[in-house]
Amino acid sequence: MRIDPVLVQVRRLRPKRLVPLAVSRRARRFWAATRRRWRRSLQFRVVGITLLLSAALVLAFGYTVASLISQGVLESRINTAKEQISGGATYAAHELEGFTQADDPGLPGKLQTVAGYLATSMDVPGAEVIVMRRGSKPASWPEQSAYQVMNIPAMRPMRQVVGSRPGTYQQIATLDVGMGPRKYLVLGTRVATAGDPVELYYLLPLQSEDELVQFVALVVTVTGIALVALLALIAAMMTRLVVKPVRVAARTAQRLSAGLLDQRMGVKGEDDLARLAAAFNQMAANLQRQIVRLEEMSRLQRRFTSDVSHELRTPLTTVRMAADLLFASREDFDPAAARSAELLQAELDRFEGLLTDLLEISRFDAGFAALDAEPTDLVPVVRRAGERLASLAERCGVPLRVDTPDTEVIAEVDPRRVERILRNLVGNAVEHGEGKPVVVTLAADSSAVAVTVRDHGVGLKTGEEKLVFNRFWRADPSRARQTGGTGLGLSISLEDARLHGGWLEAWGASGKGAQFRLTLPTRSGDRLVSSPLRLVPDDARADETALIGETS
Repeated sequence: MRIDPVLVQVRRLRPKRLVPLAVSRRARRFWAATRRRWRRSLQFRVVGITLLLSAALVLAFGYTVASLISQGVLESRINTAKEQISGGATYAAHELEGFTQADDPGLPGKLQTVAGYLATSMDVPGAEVIVMRRGSKPASWPEQSAYQVMNIPAMRPMRQVVGSRPGTYQQIATLDVGMGPRKYLVLGTRVATAGDPVELYYLLPLQSEDELVQFVALVVTVTGIALVALLALIAAMMTRLVVKPVRVAARTAQRLSAGLLDQRMGVKGEDDLARLAAAFNQMAANLQRQIVRLEEMSRLQRRFTSDVSHELRTPLTTVRMAADLLFASREDFDPAAARSAELLQAELDRFEGLLTDLLEISRFDAGFAALDAEPTDLVPVVRRAGERLASLAERCGVPLRVDTPDTEVIAEVDPRRVERILRNLVGNAVEHGEGKPVVVTLAADSSAVAVTVRDHGVGLKTGEEKLVFNRFWRADPSRARQTGGTGLGLSISLEDARLHGGWLEAWGASGKGAQFRLTLPTRSGDRLVSSPLRLVPDDARADETALIGETS
């Protein structure tokens, strides 16, 4: 069997590429976890900020202290060395005052003797002393490295300065005098003699000073780390004292919002946190009393509505029978009595619709509403809702158009409730359409079906798209009403949509009409994610885009 070498090479390279990718993923996860904890934990933020600020402060303080100590030690060493080289120059001038000729045979030996005496008199381990004349071989103590040291590039600028003008000059250089590269303090001065000037150089090792500075830096670093850790620990302990009651309050508030009204915080001590806990408990107790009272009132109201609705059925049936008899015989009455019979019949229809709506609302409130879902073709349901309101639209002078697909739109719904929703939406649109067209549109995708009802009437003001579903709410209570609605239709429609697991939403703009959108899942029990139709109409979106373009 032949194996392609290219494939073998790729397989060998793959593990090498996975290593940095794994490290990168771990780093991203760690960073994401840190950011999430930073956002959610007050204690973590306080400790982190304290740690960062204290670290910056300690770093600046440690750097300042180490710099001052290093500068002080170096200045002390330089001052001492200047005094030593000044004394050495005086001694060398006295010893060399008898030598006036540069070629004096005794001069090299004398220079060597002076260098040895000055080196031993300093009592500094590793110190070097160099004495030399211009153009002659230098003499030093120890003598094995003087020539090499004085001819390295680092020493040339200093030699030029010392040889050209009087005074004491110093520099810090790294030199190798036979024991490896070390940092030295180099001082040089001219020695006045009867003959040519003599140059005197002191090479003083700074090893002890460097060790002292490093020790100080180590002490400052360890102390700073310990101080930062101690400050972080103190910050963690102090913030825990404050954050723990806040966390307890948050958990207690979550339990209260979940309906556990008997939850309370523990009160310990008499400090601010204890007063906060006591105030929180007092607030929770007041809320519990108010909620219990409101629940009792709501329960009594629902029971009253349900009882009254049921109790009114019997007398309403009797009145309905009498009204039907009078309405059927109205042609035998005089005009005033006939008109009264017609008004009685119309008001009984309205009253019966109100009772029906109240009974339906009471069933929703009591949790007794049941969904009889079955696979249903929504095309005839939508068309039937439009047909039943066609006479109302004709009477109001509102053109009504129903747009449905040519194919079936199957969904698991309760057709009675869906048709009731559509009747409420279409009737509401026709009533407020002000003679302008009303369009009903049906569309579907793989997971949801949607119906929109668009009118071009007075529309809704900002914020009213949520209020329209409240019970007995009307945008304009003084508006003349053609249908005599109860004010409960949209509320019942919203409950029917929620019973299906769907959405019922409204959009409106003043003077541009309104659009209601009903979205239902194709399969009963599925969760909605999107809708096949837009809530904001295309013509309204175009107007908003044009307005934005004109403004810009």
